[in-house]
Amino acid sequence: MTQPADKPGGGGDQAGGPPPPPPPTAAATVPASLERWTPAAGSRSAWLVLLVATAASIALDLGTKWLAFERVAGTPVHVTREDVMAISASDARNVGMLIPPHEPVVAAPGVLEFTLVLNPGAVFGMGPGQRWFFVGFTLIALGFGVWMFAKWTRARDHWAHAAIGMLLGGGLGNLYDRLTIGVVRDFLHPLPGLKWPFGLRPLGGNGEIWPYVSNVADALLLVGIVILLGYLYRREREERAATTARGRGEKEKA
Repeated sequence: MTQPADKPGGGGDQAGGPPPPPPPTAAATVPASLERWTPAAGSRSAWLVLLVATAASIALDLGTKWLAFERVAGTPVHVTREDVMAISASDARNVGMLIPPHEPVVAAPGVLEFTLVLNPGAVFGMGPGQRWFFVGFTLIALGFGVWMFAKWTRARDHWAHAAIGMLLGGGLGNLYDRLTIGVVRDFLHPLPGLKWPFGLRPLGGNGEIWPYVSNVADALLLVGIVILLGYLYRREREERAATTARGRGEKEKA
């Protein structure tokens, strides 16, 4: 006994097996395995990490500056914008006279000291008196940091998001000082008295390995850069591995 033949144009699903799966809808969620390749701009968790890291960095920087200028000199040191502007009108490098003479506070002998310094320039005291130039440069750098987060990092690159948050928070902390006081408050002096061997002076001064006094914002900038460099190295390795795997898959199909 034979089965009747299918009618033309009908019954294809019954004769050809199970129907094909329905096409994905617009509301379908991104699988977890693919989320790491999604740009960070579309991820709520990525934005949360960035904002929390930025806010924490600002709070840490401004809080430690306030504490240092309240305690390190033995008496609170309150620097006003009016005093800074009056001195800067003649020579911005003289703003240091607003800090009373004081002995450094040793946090760890030979490792870290606290001493109050007013910096009229950029990181490590470069470009004294060019306040508005550095304000503009900082704003451009902050915009670039947000763009880098949104377009350059992926949804699950939370270490990179935290690092960018450190850069943004550090930049905003020093920007706050420049706009409200006219100078940047510094107080961290790492490796005090430690000098280069053989009388070398690659950084000038008295030959100290680290002659600069900085702040938490500067430290956050350095740490953020180091983390981003590590992220770049790891991401490049992942992309190379993915490219190699795709190449092998195409060869096997061929």
